[in-house]
Amino acid sequence: MPDSDPPRLAYHLTEGAGPAVVFLCGYASDMQGTKALAIEAWARRNRRAFLRFDYAGCGASEGDFEDQTLETWRDDALHLIDSLTSGPVVLVGSSMGGWVMLLAQRARPDRVAGLVGIAAAPDFTDWGFTTEQKMTLLQEGRIEEASSYSDEPTVTTRGFYMSGEANKMLVEPIAFDGPVRLVHGQKDGDVPWEYAPMLADKLRSSAVQTWLVKDGDHRLSRDGDIALIIRAIEDVIACLQPQP
Repeated sequence: MPDSDPPRLAYHLTEGAGPAVVFLCGYASDMQGTKALAIEAWARRNRRAFLRFDYAGCGASEGDFEDQTLETWRDDALHLIDSLTSGPVVLVGSSMGGWVMLLAQRARPDRVAGLVGIAAAPDFTDWGFTTEQKMTLLQEGRIEEASSYSDEPTVTTRGFYMSGEANKMLVEPIAFDGPVRLVHGQKDGDVPWEYAPMLADKLRSSAVQTWLVKDGDHRLSRDGDIALIIRAIEDVIACLQPQP
């Protein structure tokens, strides 16, 4: 395959009624996670269009993980939204996927009608690393951290870090007017829950609700958590339906 060809992306598309729901994974995650599969099962039961996929360098998609950045993963999302869906879409962003969700909305304001954040982590290159880690990234080009979710360490590259720093979302108002639901666990050890109301405040829309789960962790993968996430998706879709 020529070097100029973009990596081929793995995806699963469920056909159904719109607006299509698009699931955006977290950092170094893939489309086989509990939440993505549970939402897909809900979509099939309700004949709802649903798309889940792996970013380049992740899961079953082609590409080298360490060559990817926040911008390339945003572009992966935009490419599949443009090529596989039509009409309005509802984006569901988990952790870093919440950041991708906001960037995709900014790039496609005419397509993105609603947002659901699950432990959304915009701007985590700013607040998620120590000063020492940031210096190591800039000087050595990468860092490795022990992962709570895998036996393999989590790698962050200088390219990803610089891409994140260039695409911060919480530094100014976010021009989005559609319905938004932000679900966050207050025992989240990776993304402090205080970022949920902070993001809510930055969104221009008046149809924003923040749902806090007092005993919820970062994954929010328990049956009750997933039921709440699906309720949030249904809530956003209901806001988009024409009123009688």
